[in-house]
Amino acid sequence: MNTQHLPLEGVRVLDFTQVMMGPCATQMLADFGADVIKVERPGAGDLSRNFFGEPSEEAMNNAVFASLNRNKRSVEIDTKSETGRQMVYDLVAQSDVVVDNFRAGVMKRLGFDYDTLKEINPRIICASGTGFGEVGPYAHKGGQDVLAQAMTGVMEKTQDPAIPKSIYPTTLCDYTAGMHLVQGILAALLGREKTGRGQKVGVSLYDSMIAMQMQEAAQWSKHREVLNWAAMPLTGVFDTTDGALVVVGAFKANPLRDICTALEIEDLSPEYPTLAVQRANKPYLQGRFRDAFATNTTAHWIERLEEQDLLCAPVRSLGEALDDPQTAANQMLLDLEHPFLGKVTLVSSPVHLSDAPVVVRHIPPKLGQHTDEVIREFRLHATERREAV
Repeated sequence: MNTQHLPLEGVRVLDFTQVMMGPCATQMLADFGADVIKVERPGAGDLSRNFFGEPSEEAMNNAVFASLNRNKRSVEIDTKSETGRQMVYDLVAQSDVVVDNFRAGVMKRLGFDYDTLKEINPRIICASGTGFGEVGPYAHKGGQDVLAQAMTGVMEKTQDPAIPKSIYPTTLCDYTAGMHLVQGILAALLGREKTGRGQKVGVSLYDSMIAMQMQEAAQWSKHREVLNWAAMPLTGVFDTTDGALVVVGAFKANPLRDICTALEIEDLSPEYPTLAVQRANKPYLQGRFRDAFATNTTAHWIERLEEQDLLCAPVRSLGEALDDPQTAANQMLLDLEHPFLGKVTLVSSPVHLSDAPVVVRHIPPKLGQHTDEVIREFRLHATERREAV
């Protein structure tokens, strides 16, 4: 594919990130045309390369790593050595963005903090994703998705007080913060068009989870009332004879009446007319719903609920979702042939641009696969610039 029409063509990104938050951000930049150069530790690389057992070429190119690192090039650099540090400085001189998701202070110790790098390249944008921010009482603390869930109130809320608190099983915080990191980088690139200067971009797991709860935070600050969307009295997950479904009884004049109509039970809304009364009697209402749903199939009840224009959906596995025709219609899967994995299916970008469809220009790279190639390119460009001057 000709990358000249991709919106980020010509933007060069030095990618120090690893695991999830940073790599999902830099992969989105890469998908839309940026030249993302993944800087990895010699012999080890991104921590995602070593999730599964003893290091080997097969293990280091596993499906998890592949899912986060397409359209990137990999270079091995010992950033703790003087030679490696100088190599990074040479790359920074010809780059637009430097991205990391290390613990606060690591880039400064390596000599790659924004104050240092802007002296080399005033147009450089340094984007950092941390666990808790770069200042404050938790800045020193290692960041991780589960910790952010716990410390921001996300984990504390459950659908029902009787349900034990638990870890959300998908990397909600990492992905959210990664997308905020993309937003910050794009905003800084636009800002540079006006000022000619780069700047520092900061994102944290902690802030992203606080921001995700903006409605809940406003309600708590104003009324000291916990807003818990999962605990609404007419919303719930219910077992059927062959699976489960979810119903959201909201955004209608009288959702309780409509649920009762769908379930073919007596109208309970005259006895429980307001949200406050429904909340106080949630166990009874949900018990009635549960008994009714248990008498027939998921498909039967979805049809009945949709006849009343109620929000509902079957509860499915990830595999079922990936096989769904809607997933194919949305072009959310990318198939590629990988030298170690064979045929592998990756999730595409959820952002769809009409003039820039996402394709795999570079398969997820082997560790250090492009080291020599990148060094040659940068030396050539440096020579050309000196001659032009």
